[in-house]
Amino acid sequence: MSRRTFLLSSAAAAFAQAPNDRVGTAVIGTGNRGSYLLTSVIDQPDTRVAAICDLKPDRLDKAASAAGKDNPFTTKEWRRVIERKDVDAVYVATPPHLHAEMAVAALEAGKHVYCEKPIGVSARQVRDIVRAAKKSNKVFVAGQQMRSMSSLIAAVGKIHAGVIGEVYQIKAQRHATADLPHDGTSGDWYFDVSKSGGYLIEQSVHNLDLCNWAANMVPVKAVGFGSVMRYKGQPAGRTIFDNSSLVYEYSNGAKMTFTQNVFHPRRLPNSNQMVYVYGEKGAADIMTTASVYFHDTATKEEPLHTKPEEPKHAHTRMFFDLVKGTGTNRADWKVGATAALTAILGHEAMTRQRVVTMAELGVEL
Repeated sequence: MSRRTFLLSSAAAAFAQAPNDRVGTAVIGTGNRGSYLLTSVIDQPDTRVAAICDLKPDRLDKAASAAGKDNPFTTKEWRRVIERKDVDAVYVATPPHLHAEMAVAALEAGKHVYCEKPIGVSARQVRDIVRAAKKSNKVFVAGQQMRSMSSLIAAVGKIHAGVIGEVYQIKAQRHATADLPHDGTSGDWYFDVSKSGGYLIEQSVHNLDLCNWAANMVPVKAVGFGSVMRYKGQPAGRTIFDNSSLVYEYSNGAKMTFTQNVFHPRRLPNSNQMVYVYGEKGAADIMTTASVYFHDTATKEEPLHTKPEEPKHAHTRMFFDLVKGTGTNRADWKVGATAALTAILGHEAMTRQRVVTMAELGVEL
């Protein structure tokens, strides 16, 4: 056994033998995403699952069994979780319209908060989190986990270092092969735009954040159109679009075009998700080939990264490192807010059917 392996093993054993030294963690919401986050917490050597909350008994029981070694407190009432003295950190993984209220309450109760994306489905909700996070001395991490991917950190780093020069334009998309299952576990909230924000806010917040990150800017205005084409009236009461086409403008005049749909055939050539960043020296394909292609045809394309191995649960590890006072917050309240506001800006442009400015959303960052 190497000295490094011995030291790591000893550290893990120490945490296991000293439960009071582990970070007492609560998970609110144990659906698909919440269950994954719970697993990421369990896998950390310096954490203890102190409490679990979910409205659905079957989910609550399954989550409690998964964290059985810690014998967590279980409840359907989320406020009982953040009131507990043995809870140091809270994961909020409920449907999006509940994120802000829960995250704000947890911050005000003196808890560290990991809030799933989007941190809000309205400008008011984002504003509430921004204000609470600014007042708090606790860690706030948004679930924009692309920010913890080594490959993207390397790729965006090269763009920021000037490999393509000034950013002129970004072309991006997030397409899916079908609607979410209408009778699935998220069907009771996803198709209500007031609860999910629709595909643009609930899902594409990741892709839009990547575009902002690469541009190193936040859009100042947007215009676009959205509609329901394939899934009209399905399911009954549907209020979310199944496709959208948007144009955003950044402060330097650069444009970002973005499309979203849920009718992208699986065998259609090329990727269903893409981000192309065009600049004065060439263009970078971030998500597909991870390469730079230059305007100068005599210059051969070059890779944006060397395909580094992605650490498991990197975003959760970053959160607990921050709780313990180390590391850099790659997805703080500002990242979470600008990502959510970019998606909300696009949604407002589609529903108001006009150009909408970021200033109109009224959130001071």
